[in-house]
Amino acid sequence: MLSNLVVGTAGHIDHGKTSLVKALTGVDLDQLPEEKERGITIALGFTPYKLPSGRQIAFVDVPGHERLVRTMVAGATGLDAVLLCVSAVEGVMPQTREHLAILRLLGIERGVVALTMADLADDEMLELARLDVLEVVDGTFLANAPVIATSAVTRLGIDALIAALDALPDASRSTDAPFRLPVDRAFVRRGFGTVTTGTARSGRLADGEEVEILPSGLRARVRGIEVHGETVGETLAGQRTALNLAGVERDDLHRGEVVVRAHTIQPTSMIDARVSLLPDAPEVAGRVRVLLGTSEVMAAVSVLDGEALLPGHTHYVQLRSEHPLVALPGDRFVLRRESPMSTIGGGVVLDPWARRARKRDHSAALAECEALDRGEHWPFLRRAGDAGLSREEATLRGVEGVVLGDRVLDPERVSSLQQSFLDALATWHRQYPLRPGIPRRDLHRGPLAALTERAFDGLADRLASQELVALEGPLVRNARFAVALDDNQRAALERMAKRVRDAGLEGADAAPLLTEAADLAHLLLERKEIERVADQLVHAAVLASLADRVRTFLSSRDRMTPADFKELTGLTRKHAIPLLEWLDRNRITARVGDDRRLVRTA
Repeated sequence: MLSNLVVGTAGHIDHGKTSLVKALTGVDLDQLPEEKERGITIALGFTPYKLPSGRQIAFVDVPGHERLVRTMVAGATGLDAVLLCVSAVEGVMPQTREHLAILRLLGIERGVVALTMADLADDEMLELARLDVLEVVDGTFLANAPVIATSAVTRLGIDALIAALDALPDASRSTDAPFRLPVDRAFVRRGFGTVTTGTARSGRLADGEEVEILPSGLRARVRGIEVHGETVGETLAGQRTALNLAGVERDDLHRGEVVVRAHTIQPTSMIDARVSLLPDAPEVAGRVRVLLGTSEVMAAVSVLDGEALLPGHTHYVQLRSEHPLVALPGDRFVLRRESPMSTIGGGVVLDPWARRARKRDHSAALAECEALDRGEHWPFLRRAGDAGLSREEATLRGVEGVVLGDRVLDPERVSSLQQSFLDALATWHRQYPLRPGIPRRDLHRGPLAALTERAFDGLADRLASQELVALEGPLVRNARFAVALDDNQRAALERMAKRVRDAGLEGADAAPLLTEAADLAHLLLERKEIERVADQLVHAAVLASLADRVRTFLSSRDRMTPADFKELTGLTRKHAIPLLEWLDRNRITARVGDDRRLVRTA
């Protein structure tokens, strides 16, 4: 299968980028009246072009003016390669250098250099321009790129340029990651409605799916997809894509927003990153402009390994943006000065879900950033703490930990939580030695409170599988614990059981027994030797006898009225009603109006 490439132009203003694209494709990308009037590119332009090999190129034409660097960066987001244009007449200029620096910071790794306007230069000028280019690209990703003399007027070098573009290697894109489409344009197309365009950064998206517009959180549904001007059922990472969206208006969409599949990514305002300053940049402390994807936001910089960002140095930092961004680990960004605006460096996102690191936390945050930069993923779980990550969050971060129910946790945290669970259980057994176990939910507090219910149950199951605890219905006990009664306690337990049994169906008053001899009463309850019926404690044998009598009574009758029951038991209404409800609750009888019928078992 032949691949698609997204190739962006770059270079100084008036160095012929748009004219060269027109010579290659036949399409003039300067469409705005201002562009026609002033003869310069102001907005991003896009057009497809099929190479001789059959591969498809999507050209992204960017402006070269220094005041439009943000637009240039937006266009350079998601590029597979660059077509760097340098005038054979003027040679390398300031924006040539800035664009090249930006492309390096964005991680572009391949490209071609075109010496434009070669028809206006003699051989000596061409050679000087070529040497100028070789000097500026030395040590960059374009160091070994072909440098081709071209003319959009005479078509000099156009065939050679096409061949060089066709020789570019295929791009590697992940379709497994969440779908992201940074918005670079939005408009209304008559008969279709709202359309947004961009280069799909990752993942895949099918027609008809629900999407979110981040960071605003607006929801929409895809009702049409075009890739390179052709209608398709699905778009993939690396493709220039137009989405027809139902449910949003043109004014709801702006450059800097990102279209994602619903419920997959959350915007962030706190990012841990590795940044590098250009050698000629000033020392930086305080605020910077962050250009990430098609967005530009102001952010405060907190340097984790120093007091300021130093020219030519690499640092680990935390960026706190004024407005939310949509980022994933590995995303690259450009840094510009707050004022005067100039490109000073760039970086790579390490953790877009970071928590604020105060000065006292810098050393720990630095160690975690260094680990993330080495490709280690454990800091994500460590930072999630006892709450852990959802399975979707863990997948998004590429981490594998211990799965407890619906959460994924750091193995060290799980060991600590297991110990907290066992410690709490030991404390319970010491305080209540006559109770066979603690209600499971009574353990879900204190150090274990951060766990979700499913994660807590997963922790209990994990301990049970290790034969450290025993799970008996709603109760939990240490696997080696058993109630041990001495002679006095055994005698007291027998006396209490006899007292309840002697009370018959009226039962013994629960309040004093659960207050004065709570441990013994609970032990009898947990052993199911007695049961609580309303405010009374009734012996299990007495209740079993009652059930037999009621079954015998109803075996020859269709129903039993409350009066029948009182006559059968000799009880007053006060004691009869709770017992009738007990019969219903235990599926011995079923209530029909005020009467009862026998529940017949198969």
